[in-house]
Amino acid sequence: MTDVIDKPKQDGPDLKVVGTRPVRPDGVDKVTGRAAFGADYRLPGMLTGRILRSPHPHARIVSIDTTKAKALAGVKAVVTAADFPDLDSEEYEAGESAADIRDLSLNVMARHKVLYDGHAVAAVAATSASVAEEALGLIEVVYEVLPHVTDVVEAMSPTAPLLHEGMITQGVTPPPTRPSNIAKRFASQRGDLEAGFAAAEVVIEDSFTTQAVHQGYIEPHACVATMTEDGQSVVWSSSQGQFMVRTYCAKLLGLEVADVRVIPAEIGGGFGGKTTVYLEPVALALSRISGAPVKLVMSRDEVFRATGPTSGTAITVKIGATRDGRFTAAQVELKYQAGAFPGSPAGAAVMTALACYDLENFSIIGWDVVTNTPKVAAYRAPGAPMVAFAVEGVIDELARNLGIDPIAIRELNGVRDGMKASYGPTFRNIGFQETLQAAREHPHYSAPLAPGEGRGVAAGFWFNVGGESTAALHLNEDGSAVVVTGSPDIGGSRASMAMMAAEVLGVGADRVRPVVADTASIGFSMLTGGSRTTFATGMAVTQAAQKVVESLKARAAMTWETGAEHVAWENGQAICLDPAKDVKALSLAELAANAARTGGPISAEVSLNAQGAGPGFGVHICDVAIDRETGHVAITRYTAVQDVGRAIHPAYVEGQIQGGAAQGIGWALNEEYVFGDDGRMQNSGFLDYRMPVASDLPMIEAVMVEVPNPRHPFGAKGVGEVPIVPPLAAVANAVRGALGFRMAHLPLSPPKVRAALDRSG
Repeated sequence: MTDVIDKPKQDGPDLKVVGTRPVRPDGVDKVTGRAAFGADYRLPGMLTGRILRSPHPHARIVSIDTTKAKALAGVKAVVTAADFPDLDSEEYEAGESAADIRDLSLNVMARHKVLYDGHAVAAVAATSASVAEEALGLIEVVYEVLPHVTDVVEAMSPTAPLLHEGMITQGVTPPPTRPSNIAKRFASQRGDLEAGFAAAEVVIEDSFTTQAVHQGYIEPHACVATMTEDGQSVVWSSSQGQFMVRTYCAKLLGLEVADVRVIPAEIGGGFGGKTTVYLEPVALALSRISGAPVKLVMSRDEVFRATGPTSGTAITVKIGATRDGRFTAAQVELKYQAGAFPGSPAGAAVMTALACYDLENFSIIGWDVVTNTPKVAAYRAPGAPMVAFAVEGVIDELARNLGIDPIAIRELNGVRDGMKASYGPTFRNIGFQETLQAAREHPHYSAPLAPGEGRGVAAGFWFNVGGESTAALHLNEDGSAVVVTGSPDIGGSRASMAMMAAEVLGVGADRVRPVVADTASIGFSMLTGGSRTTFATGMAVTQAAQKVVESLKARAAMTWETGAEHVAWENGQAICLDPAKDVKALSLAELAANAARTGGPISAEVSLNAQGAGPGFGVHICDVAIDRETGHVAITRYTAVQDVGRAIHPAYVEGQIQGGAAQGIGWALNEEYVFGDDGRMQNSGFLDYRMPVASDLPMIEAVMVEVPNPRHPFGAKGVGEVPIVPPLAAVANAVRGALGFRMAHLPLSPPKVRAALDRSG
C-alpha cells in the first residue's frame, strides 16, 4: 500500500505523464530472461578467467612462482601485480567518493603484501573453467604470515599490527610522527559544547556498535574484456557506471581513455557496491597477454570475501536536553572501519549525524580506520545508517526519560526551511517536518500494540547529489523518440527518463524508448549513485527534450512561413498563433516525417553538471514481537514515510522505499560479517549470511510526501538512499520498547537477544 501526500506544488500546467505508473520499458526482457547481464556475454574464442586469492588476512608475499601454471595445457595467460604498473598515489573522483588510484590498484591485485582473506594475488585465463581452476592450484605463493586485526577499535590501539607502515593520520594538528592504522580524522563543531551541556537538565550517553554488512546484490561481479594488438579495448560489465569502469581500467593499466570502450550490461543489483572495479582491469590484463577475450565471474564466496561491504563501527553519542525536550548540546564520536585501504564513509557520517536536528552546540569527530578486512565500498547512504542508529537511539532514550512522545521530540528539534544544516548549507524546500507530521497522523502510529510488542520510531537523512550527466534525444521519422543516457538503470531510471522526455514532448511514455549507451555512444556521465540519476540525468533529458521542442517549433514556423515566436507547443503539436495564418496544428509525427524537407534529422544532446539536489528525509515506524524463548524478533508492522520531492514514477519510488527498509531491517536483525580468530570470514554465503526474505517481512507501507524541489523541472529529489537510514534505529527502538531495556549492538539476532534476556533476569 502506498499513500501520496501532496504539498503545494510548483506553478505550471498539470502533468500528464509524470506521476503516472506506466509499464517499465525493460520489463519484458527482464521477465523473459532476454536481458543480458555480465555473465551472459560470450565472444568467439573466449577464455575463462579465475583469480587466486590469499588465505591469510595479513601476510608478506615472499615469492610467486607461476611457472607450472603457465606450462599447463590450455592456460593462455597468467598475471600478477608485476603485470600492472606500479602507480603513485592519486585521488580521483569517479564514484560516490574519491578513490586513491594506487590503493585501487593494490586492491585489484596485491603487491608485496596481502591485507585480507580473499585479497587477489594472481589470475589465469584458460580454455575451460576446469583448466583455470587446476592452474590456480599450480601457482606457488610463499607467504610470511603477519599478525592481523579485524576489529575497528582494536585497530586504533598503538600496539595493533600495522597494515601500512608509512600511513600517518591526516586531519590531526600537529601531525603525528608515528604511523598507525588511523587514516584520517574528520571533525565538525558549532557553538560552545561545555555551555550547552551545562544548560541541559537531562543528559543521555551511550555507546553502540554495528558490524560490517554486505549489499547483498543477487548478481555477482562479472565482465568480459578483450584487447586487440593495437591496444583497443572493449569491456562488457555489470556496474553502476561504465565511465567509471573506463577511467579506472585506463588508469590501472596505463591505457589511453579513448582506447577503452565500456558497454554496460544489465545490473542485477548494486546498492553502491558496484561503484568500483575488481575484475575488469584483471580481465583486460589477461586479454592483453592471451590475445583473446576473457570472462571473469565471481563466485558468491568471492563476492563476500573480496568485494566491499560497508563499515563495522563503534559510535558514542551524548545528547543533553531541557525538561521540555529542547536539545542543548550533542557530542558524537565515530570509529569507522575502512577495510584494507583508507576510505570509510566516516566523513559522510560526520556530515549526516545531526543533519535532522537544529542544534546550537555540537561536536562530531570521525575516524577512518584500516583493518585486515575487505576494502569497504558504498552501500546506500554510505555511513548514515550506522550513526542514525546511535543518534536516534539516544533521542529515543531522552524521549522516554522526559515522558515526551518520540515524534513530538523530533518535531520540536527538527530542522526547517531556512535553518543552517549541521554540515554547513542552509536548508531550502525540505520536508522533514512534513514527514514527521505524516508519521504522527498515520493510523499505524496510534494503533494499539499487542501485549509484549514494541514500537519504534526513527528519522533519517541523506544529502542527494547532482553531478555530471549527458543525455541525447532523437526523433524517429514516425514521431516516436529515443532518449539516450549514460546512466545505468538500477532502480527504474529508464522509465523515469522516458516519462520526463514524454512530458516535455507531449506524447505518451510508450512513444519514447530509453537506451543506456556505452562510453563511445554518449557523452560522459557520472555513475549511478548518490541518488543522483532522476535528478541530474533527468535534468539533462528534460533540457534535451526542450531543445527538440524548440526545433519542432522552428520547423513548424518554416512550414507556415511565419516567425518561431508565433508558434506554441501544446499536447504534442505545434499551434500557430499568427493571426494572419489560417493553418491547422502540426503534430509531432507530421513534423518528424517532414524533417528532411525542413532541415534534416531532429536531435539534441545536453551535457551538464547538475546543481541544486534536494536533500531527503524519512521517518519510519516499526512494530516488533519477540519470542522470549528463542530470542527471535519478528517485524509485525512497518511504515516508511519519506519526502520524495515529486514521484516521477510512484511505483518505482515505492519500490525504492520498501527495498531500503527491507535491507535496513536485515542489517538490524541478522546480517553481519563473522570473522574467526584466524581473521577469515566464516559466513561467506547466503546460507550463513542471513538476509531477509519475503516471509521475514510484513508488507512495508510507503507514504510519499511530496515537497517539490524547485531546482528540478519536475520537482524531483533523489529517493534511493534515505529509506535505508532509519530502519536500524527504528527496529532497535522497537526492540527497546518490547524488552524494556536497550540493546546497543547490532545485529539483534536471536542468540544475542536470548543472551540479553538471560542477563536481564
